[in-house]
Amino acid sequence: MRKKERYEKVIAWFQEHAPSAETELHYSNPYELLVAVILSAQCTDKRVNMITPALIGAFPTPEVLAEASPDEVFPYIKSCTYPNNKSKHLVGMAKVLHEEFNDIVPSEIKDLIKMPGVGRKTANVIASVVYEKPAMAVDTHVFRVAERIGLTTNSKTPLATEKELVKYIPEELIAKAHHWLILHGRYICLARKPKCEKCRLTDYCRYFQKEIKNLI
Repeated sequence: MRKKERYEKVIAWFQEHAPSAETELHYSNPYELLVAVILSAQCTDKRVNMITPALIGAFPTPEVLAEASPDEVFPYIKSCTYPNNKSKHLVGMAKVLHEEFNDIVPSEIKDLIKMPGVGRKTANVIASVVYEKPAMAVDTHVFRVAERIGLTTNSKTPLATEKELVKYIPEELIAKAHHWLILHGRYICLARKPKCEKCRLTDYCRYFQKEIKNLI
Protein backbone atom coordinates (compact mmCIF):
# COMPACT_ATOMS: atom_id res chain seq x y z
CA MET A 1 0.00 0.00 0.00
CA ARG A 2 1.35 3.41 -0.91
CA LYS A 3 1.85 5.88 1.88
CA LYS A 4 -0.65 8.38 0.49
CA GLU A 5 -3.35 5.70 0.32
CA ARG A 6 -2.52 4.49 3.84
CA TYR A 7 -2.92 8.02 5.20
CA GLU A 8 -6.24 8.43 3.40
CA LYS A 9 -7.60 5.14 4.76
CA VAL A 10 -6.43 5.73 8.33
CA ILE A 11 -7.69 9.31 8.43
CA ALA A 12 -11.06 8.30 6.99
CA TRP A 13 -11.45 5.59 9.65
CA PHE A 14 -10.66 7.95 12.49
CA GLN A 15 -12.94 10.65 11.11
CA GLU A 16 -15.80 8.19 11.11
CA HIS A 17 -15.13 6.48 14.44
CA ALA A 18 -13.48 9.19 16.55
CA PRO A 19 -14.83 12.52 15.25
CA SER A 20 -14.53 14.29 18.60
CA ALA A 21 -11.20 13.02 19.91
CA GLU A 22 -9.70 15.34 22.51
CA THR A 23 -7.25 15.45 25.40
CA GLU A 24 -8.08 13.43 28.51
CA LEU A 25 -6.38 15.96 30.76
CA HIS A 26 -8.78 18.00 32.89
CA TYR A 27 -8.46 21.79 32.75
CA SER A 28 -10.58 24.92 32.68
CA ASN A 29 -8.14 27.46 31.22
CA PRO A 30 -4.83 27.55 29.29
CA TYR A 31 -2.74 27.95 32.45
CA GLU A 32 -4.24 24.83 34.00
CA LEU A 33 -3.64 22.85 30.80
CA LEU A 34 -0.02 24.02 30.70
CA VAL A 35 0.48 22.83 34.27
CA ALA A 36 -1.17 19.50 33.45
CA VAL A 37 0.89 18.90 30.31
CA ILE A 38 4.14 19.62 32.17
CA LEU A 39 3.10 17.09 34.81
CA SER A 40 2.09 14.53 32.17
CA ALA A 41 5.63 13.92 30.94
CA GLN A 42 6.20 10.18 31.47
CA CYS A 43 3.14 10.10 33.70
CA THR A 44 -0.41 8.98 33.01
CA ASP A 45 -3.21 11.47 32.42
CA LYS A 46 -5.20 9.63 35.08
CA ARG A 47 -2.54 10.37 37.69
CA VAL A 48 -2.20 13.98 36.58
CA ASN A 49 -5.96 14.48 36.85
CA MET A 50 -5.78 13.24 40.43
CA ILE A 51 -3.02 15.73 41.24
CA THR A 52 -4.14 18.93 39.59
CA PRO A 53 -7.28 19.85 41.60
CA ALA A 54 -5.35 20.36 44.85
CA LEU A 55 -2.36 21.85 43.05
CA ILE A 56 -4.44 24.41 41.17
CA GLY A 57 -6.43 25.09 44.32
CA ALA A 58 -3.21 26.06 46.08
CA PHE A 59 -1.69 27.92 43.11
CA PRO A 60 -4.66 29.15 41.06
CA THR A 61 -2.77 31.67 38.93
CA PRO A 62 0.70 32.00 37.40
CA GLU A 63 1.41 34.88 39.78
CA VAL A 64 0.68 32.80 42.86
CA LEU A 65 2.72 29.87 41.58
CA ALA A 66 5.60 32.18 40.63
CA GLU A 67 5.84 33.34 44.24
CA ALA A 68 6.08 29.79 45.56
CA SER A 69 9.18 27.69 46.02
CA PRO A 70 9.68 24.22 44.54
CA ASP A 71 9.61 22.84 48.08
CA GLU A 72 6.09 24.25 48.51
CA VAL A 73 4.93 22.71 45.25
CA PHE A 74 6.50 19.31 45.81
CA PRO A 75 3.94 17.88 48.32
CA TYR A 76 1.14 18.42 45.80
CA ILE A 77 2.87 16.48 43.01
CA LYS A 78 4.97 13.94 44.92
CA SER A 79 2.93 11.04 43.50
CA CYS A 80 3.83 12.13 39.98
CA THR A 81 6.94 10.99 38.11
CA TYR A 82 10.04 13.14 38.69
CA PRO A 83 8.39 15.44 41.25
CA ASN A 84 11.62 17.25 42.15
CA ASN A 85 12.32 18.37 38.61
CA LYS A 86 8.68 19.11 37.87
CA SER A 87 8.36 21.26 40.99
CA LYS A 88 11.23 23.39 39.72
CA HIS A 89 9.82 23.48 36.21
CA LEU A 90 6.39 24.57 37.36
CA VAL A 91 7.72 27.45 39.43
CA GLY A 92 10.12 28.47 36.68
CA MET A 93 7.36 28.32 34.09
CA ALA A 94 5.09 30.45 36.22
CA LYS A 95 7.76 33.11 36.71
CA VAL A 96 8.34 33.45 32.97
CA LEU A 97 4.61 33.33 32.26
CA HIS A 98 3.95 36.07 34.81
CA GLU A 99 6.93 38.31 34.14
CA GLU A 100 7.23 38.03 30.36
CA PHE A 101 3.72 37.19 29.21
CA ASN A 102 1.51 38.92 31.80
CA ASP A 103 -0.03 35.60 32.88
CA ILE A 104 -1.32 34.91 29.36
CA VAL A 105 -0.23 31.57 27.89
CA PRO A 106 1.32 32.42 24.51
CA SER A 107 0.21 30.78 21.30
CA GLU A 108 3.53 30.70 19.46
CA ILE A 109 5.87 27.72 19.79
CA LYS A 110 8.92 30.01 19.99
CA ASP A 111 7.42 31.76 23.01
CA LEU A 112 6.13 28.66 24.74
CA ILE A 113 9.50 26.92 24.71
CA LYS A 114 11.05 29.84 26.58
CA MET A 115 9.43 28.52 29.74
CA PRO A 116 11.12 25.85 31.90
CA GLY A 117 9.57 22.43 31.50
CA VAL A 118 8.09 23.32 28.12
CA GLY A 119 9.70 21.42 25.28
CA ARG A 120 8.47 21.18 21.72
CA LYS A 121 5.93 18.45 22.51
CA THR A 122 4.35 20.44 25.33
CA ALA A 123 4.36 23.60 23.23
CA ASN A 124 2.64 21.78 20.38
CA VAL A 125 -0.03 20.46 22.74
CA ILE A 126 -0.83 23.97 23.94
CA ALA A 127 -0.78 25.42 20.42
CA SER A 128 -3.11 22.73 19.07
CA VAL A 129 -5.50 22.25 22.01
CA VAL A 130 -5.83 25.85 23.20
CA TYR A 131 -5.29 27.76 19.99
CA GLU A 132 -6.37 25.10 17.46
CA LYS A 133 -3.20 25.50 15.45
CA PRO A 134 -1.98 22.77 13.08
CA ALA A 135 0.66 21.57 15.54
CA MET A 136 1.50 17.89 15.93
CA ALA A 137 2.74 16.97 19.40
CA VAL A 138 4.74 13.74 19.28
CA ASP A 139 4.86 11.74 22.50
CA THR A 140 5.80 8.08 22.88
CA HIS A 141 2.34 6.94 21.74
CA VAL A 142 2.34 9.04 18.58
CA PHE A 143 5.93 8.06 17.79
CA ARG A 144 5.16 4.33 18.18
CA VAL A 145 1.77 4.23 16.47
CA ALA A 146 2.83 6.30 13.47
CA GLU A 147 5.77 4.00 12.82
CA ARG A 148 3.82 0.77 13.39
CA ILE A 149 0.93 1.68 11.13
CA GLY A 150 3.31 2.92 8.47
CA LEU A 151 2.49 6.61 8.54
CA THR A 152 6.18 7.26 9.11
CA THR A 153 9.18 5.40 7.77
CA ASN A 154 12.29 4.99 9.88
CA SER A 155 11.76 8.31 11.65
CA LYS A 156 14.45 8.31 14.32
CA THR A 157 13.34 11.33 16.35
CA PRO A 158 10.08 12.93 17.49
CA LEU A 159 10.84 15.94 15.29
CA ALA A 160 11.28 13.74 12.21
CA THR A 161 7.97 12.03 13.02
CA GLU A 162 6.28 15.39 13.49
CA LYS A 163 7.50 16.68 10.13
CA GLU A 164 6.39 13.56 8.27
CA LEU A 165 2.93 13.52 9.83
CA VAL A 166 2.39 17.22 9.18
CA LYS A 167 3.45 16.71 5.56
CA TYR A 168 0.73 14.14 4.85
CA ILE A 169 -2.15 15.04 7.18
CA PRO A 170 -4.48 17.82 5.99
CA GLU A 171 -3.76 20.97 7.96
CA GLU A 172 -7.29 21.25 9.35
CA LEU A 173 -7.00 17.74 10.84
CA ILE A 174 -3.52 17.89 12.36
CA ALA A 175 -4.61 18.95 15.85
CA LYS A 176 -7.26 16.23 16.01
CA ALA A 177 -4.94 13.62 14.49
CA HIS A 178 -2.62 14.13 17.46
CA HIS A 179 -5.40 12.86 19.74
CA TRP A 180 -6.33 10.03 17.38
CA LEU A 181 -2.84 8.61 17.52
CA ILE A 182 -2.38 9.15 21.26
CA LEU A 183 -5.65 7.46 22.19
CA HIS A 184 -5.04 4.60 19.77
CA GLY A 185 -1.63 4.06 21.34
CA ARG A 186 -3.00 4.33 24.86
CA TYR A 187 -5.82 1.82 24.49
CA ILE A 188 -5.20 -0.37 21.44
CA CYS A 189 -1.69 -0.18 19.98
CA LEU A 190 0.10 -0.83 23.27
CA ALA A 191 3.88 -0.76 23.45
CA ARG A 192 4.58 -4.32 24.57
CA LYS A 193 1.59 -6.17 23.19
CA PRO A 194 -0.63 -4.34 20.73
CA LYS A 195 -4.26 -5.45 20.77
CA CYS A 196 -4.38 -6.26 17.07
CA GLU A 197 -7.45 -8.44 17.63
CA LYS A 198 -9.39 -5.36 18.70
CA CYS A 199 -7.89 -2.97 16.18
CA ARG A 200 -9.94 -1.89 13.17
CA LEU A 201 -6.96 -0.50 11.29
CA THR A 202 -5.32 -3.83 10.51
CA ASP A 203 -6.15 -3.66 6.81
CA TYR A 204 -4.01 -0.52 6.57
CA CYS A 205 -1.39 -1.33 9.21
CA ARG A 206 2.11 -2.13 8.01
CA TYR A 207 3.02 -3.88 11.27
CA PHE A 208 -0.02 -6.17 11.17
CA GLN A 209 0.39 -7.04 7.52
CA LYS A 210 4.09 -7.86 7.93
CA GLU A 211 4.38 -9.32 11.43
CA ILE A 212 1.00 -10.64 12.54
CA LYS A 213 -1.15 -11.65 9.56
CA ASN A 214 0.97 -14.67 8.63
CA LEU A 215 0.83 -15.98 12.20
CA ILE A 216 -2.95 -16.14 12.29
